[in-house]
Amino acid sequence: MKPKSKTQPPTEKIANQIEALIKKFYAAAKTGAARPADKVALSAPAMDSQEAVRVMRTFLGGWISQGPNVREFEGSFARYVGSAAGIAVNSGSSANLLALHALKEIFGLRDGDEVLLPATTFATVAMPVLQVGLVPVYVDVRGDTMNLDPDQIAGAVSSRTRILMPVHTLGYPADMPRLMELAKRHNLLVLEDCCEAHGSSINGRKAGSFGNIASFSFFVAHNMTTGEGGMITTTNPRLETACRSLREFGRCDQRDVSTNRYYSDDVLKDFDRRYVFDKLGYNVRMTDIAAAMGIEQLNKLDAMNKLRRRNAALYRKILSQRAADFIDLPVEEPGCFHTYYTFPMVLKRSAPFRRRELTEYLEARGIETRPLFAGCLPDQPAFRRAPGRVAGSLPNARFLRDNALFIGVHPNLEPRQVRYAANTIVSFLKKYQR
Repeated sequence: MKPKSKTQPPTEKIANQIEALIKKFYAAAKTGAARPADKVALSAPAMDSQEAVRVMRTFLGGWISQGPNVREFEGSFARYVGSAAGIAVNSGSSANLLALHALKEIFGLRDGDEVLLPATTFATVAMPVLQVGLVPVYVDVRGDTMNLDPDQIAGAVSSRTRILMPVHTLGYPADMPRLMELAKRHNLLVLEDCCEAHGSSINGRKAGSFGNIASFSFFVAHNMTTGEGGMITTTNPRLETACRSLREFGRCDQRDVSTNRYYSDDVLKDFDRRYVFDKLGYNVRMTDIAAAMGIEQLNKLDAMNKLRRRNAALYRKILSQRAADFIDLPVEEPGCFHTYYTFPMVLKRSAPFRRRELTEYLEARGIETRPLFAGCLPDQPAFRRAPGRVAGSLPNARFLRDNALFIGVHPNLEPRQVRYAANTIVSFLKKYQR
């Protein structure tokens, strides 16, 4: 006789039925009508039934705030980067905010101390610097990599400089070996902003594993997403403890609360540790629903980056042959693994047209474009009014401000869409070619 099968609880039976419907939905969507070849979005989340099923089971399980999924995601992501600890938060901007706050606290930095950062980057590299009472110093970038130029660091350092904050721009890794040497020479702490560089590496070593602490973003447009979300990674246990506290209202260390529940000092006696606050913190936690997405996205990250690189290679193949007279394409130096958050292009100084002409031509034909984020941060209205120091005249940053743009390279793009976008650029350039 066959052994009797165990009866599933009703809730599990319903969950299995929902899971089957989710998988059926995504299978039908995959075989449905293809996207038009003449629509090339800047970004699109690459998700399928795996994220949807895990989110559904998380929701039905009832633990939707910070919980077991967050802990699993933190551990998996830290191992992927090659770091000891991950601290999940609600955005990459919050990751920068907490990382800077923790560095200031743990290493005794004072209000007015300086942070060296690239002049060409996103606004929330510099904003958290100001929000924690530090001062951004805007340093020029290399024109080809768009990353912080190591040759400009020594001239930018002052007696108040305490932190070096390189950004791995659009997935291209900054020159961390040289930057770490310079940080050591000038006694600087290092915060790596890896918000656009999930999986990027130098000689096999992942971005985010070089400095004292690193930040990542999981915004919907990035190489992996939780919708909104971010992560801090570090190998320094004091920074880890500070970030975990700052993330959650400034609570005292909760990791041993099950065996050491009560807190006492000169004022509080046998007070429940879960309601003891020893820092002025924030509430920037990641939810378990977001972490559920992150766990599945991390499993797919290398495969998604491979598709980005495939699309970038196709852009390069077409444009390097037919657009090289007018446009500089992204570089990839030996040992550098580029993960192409987007595909950047820079108009040559000799180009007989302006960026606006090209972008309007592309947008009119269904190809989304953007400038290189804020262009040159100290030129933005908000930063003109804020404390800060500009190291030199920033010629490369200001040239990129006026002449750089990027287009989509995400894994949802099919080769025919990439070819369409590249050939549309070539068509625009024909009237300028001799």
